[in-house]
Amino acid sequence: LAAPPAAAEAISYLDDLRPMRRLVADHAGRNGLSDDRTANLVLAASELAANTLRHTSGGGTLRVWHTRLEILCQVEDQGWITDPLAGRRRRPAAEPGHGLWLVNQVCDLVELRSGQAGTTVRLHMRRSAP
Repeated sequence: LAAPPAAAEAISYLDDLRPMRRLVADHAGRNGLSDDRTANLVLAASELAANTLRHTSGGGTLRVWHTRLEILCQVEDQGWITDPLAGRRRRPAAEPGHGLWLVNQVCDLVELRSGQAGTTVRLHMRRSAP
């Protein structure tokens, strides 16, 4: 993935996700995302950050920015997702791990890159629904 723009707002998180959620909601609201779509973007970013706290010990970083057409959020952590289809297939209800699938359902585009150096997930939300 290309690096986020230098003007992207960023916040690191280690335990409390409320400041991260506020940043996403504030940025999306200031930049024309509807209330429903803002709620979906906050939900998706929050789920990714919760996965960071659940599966890694080093916390993560969230970056948020916008273009003329969309709001973008990027979550980075030191985790490694080994399943190349993680979040693309719905798991049986009895199995844990539905968060990435949910993220893919509520965002317009989800880009995931993962390897030994860590994981980056970029969320795209168009300012108006397709």
